[in-house]
Amino acid sequence: MTDLFKAKAKDWDENARRTQLASAIGSSILEHVSLNKEMTVLDFGAGTGLITGQIAPLVNRVVAADTSKAMLDKLASKPELKDKVDIFCQDLLENPLDAKFDLIVSAMAMHHVQDTSRLIETFAEHLNDSGIVALADLDKEDGSFHPAGTQGVFHSGFDRDDLRAILQSRGFEQIAFFTAHIVNGDQKDYPIFLVTARKA
Repeated sequence: MTDLFKAKAKDWDENARRTQLASAIGSSILEHVSLNKEMTVLDFGAGTGLITGQIAPLVNRVVAADTSKAMLDKLASKPELKDKVDIFCQDLLENPLDAKFDLIVSAMAMHHVQDTSRLIETFAEHLNDSGIVALADLDKEDGSFHPAGTQGVFHSGFDRDDLRAILQSRGFEQIAFFTAHIVNGDQKDYPIFLVTARKA
C-alpha cells in the first residue's frame, strides 16, 4: 500500500489553508450532529487528526483510520489525543474493522476513493442501527483544486444530488447538505459541503 502522503505528513498541520478548512468542517459537524460521551466514532481518512482532535473530547472513543502511516504517526504524536484514539492503518474497503460505530466522520477523503458507492456501503456496514455519517468534501469542480497530476485523486468533487442518490441507495435517510466552508483559490473559490445522514 503506497503512502501517497509520506512526504507531506511532517508539515501538514503547518498549512494555514488546511487548518482553516479542518476547523470549519469540525465546527460544521459539531453544529449539525449531537455528540455525547457514550458515542464511538470512526474518523475515515483521519490524516493527522485535525478533525479527530475536535471530536475526541466530546465522545467516548474515536477510531482513526487512514491508509497513510506517516499521517497517522503524526496523529499519534499529539499528546492531547493520547488514550482517546485507536489508530488503524488500513484500507477499510479491503480490510474492514471488526467494530461498529455510532458516527462516522470524514473530511476531504472521499475524493481519494475511486468507488464512491462501495465506500458508502462500507460506511453503512460499519454503523450501528440509526448510526450517522457526517461527510465533508468538495462540491463538483473543474479539476483545478488539486495540482495537475496529483496522485490518488479520483473525483473532482461531488454533485450533491448524485451523492444523495448513492446514500439513499445504501439505506440512508434524513439526508441533509450544508456548505461548511469555501476555500479561496487563486482563480476561483471551492465550496466544501457537509452531508449528514442516518442509517435506516
